[in-house]
Amino acid sequence: MADPLAQVVQLLRPRAVYAKVISGAGSWAVRYSAFGEPSFCTMLEGECVLAVDGQQPLALVAGDFVLMPATPGFTMSGLEPAVPVVVDPKLAPAPADEIRHGRREGPPDMRMLGGYFAFDSPDASLLASLLPTLLHVRDIGRLSVLVQLVREESLEQKPGRDLVLERLVELLLIEALRSTPGEAAPPGLLRGLADPRLSIALRHLHGDPAHSWTVADLARKAALSRSAFFDRFSRAVGLPPMEYLLGWRMAIAKDLLARNDVGIAEVAERVGYGCASTFSTAFRRCVGQPPGRYARQQAP
Repeated sequence: MADPLAQVVQLLRPRAVYAKVISGAGSWAVRYSAFGEPSFCTMLEGECVLAVDGQQPLALVAGDFVLMPATPGFTMSGLEPAVPVVVDPKLAPAPADEIRHGRREGPPDMRMLGGYFAFDSPDASLLASLLPTLLHVRDIGRLSVLVQLVREESLEQKPGRDLVLERLVELLLIEALRSTPGEAAPPGLLRGLADPRLSIALRHLHGDPAHSWTVADLARKAALSRSAFFDRFSRAVGLPPMEYLLGWRMAIAKDLLARNDVGIAEVAERVGYGCASTFSTAFRRCVGQPPGRYARQQAP
């Protein structure tokens, strides 16, 4: 059966953009406005506090890894009280050297490797919404190795660099997501996959999006009654089953249309519509424009 998590990450088409060592000493705090793109950090030494909007503050220590698929506003600070320095990440130029907060002289109290990357998917916001706002995992050595490889590769201009970065960031995302306890995750794909019954239905749905699925069909795959499945799916994933299926079909359709090498009739068939006109109506209702116009806008 299909692996929904791998499919979502592949459809997001992540690429590395920037990775940098960040350090702090003494009394310091910095406030970043919402960024919207995915960001990550891995703690190399020391401690700091991360306060993400809408989340409980986190005490980060060496070995911790944090991933924010859509990076809302957040404050990062040392252990001593300080007034935050406000930074707009979309306007601030990327520094060439290590970023230092607080006291400039002497050894740092904290060092981390942080960075961000972009999604090339034309439907990144919908796909990212299936993932938790904040992922925090501790002492996962593989993640630290992957982050370091991303940094090294991003700093060097070796042949095949872009392809290597693309694969490394895919691995980084998947490793971070599957290292997170799904039962404790907020509603979304991870929580749905953590439920043994719902996981079966999700794998069938992702494996054959062109099938004419009904709630009853998916409930049978999950060995649940129709009503029990509907309620359980809606609570865990955050969307009713048919709404989730529609969103997944449209994400696939957008990806196919953006490539400009597949006709509308074939796209319609691949995402479960019997004819191009029915698909076009559904696509226009969801996206706000017909598929032909969308494909032309996505053309290089």
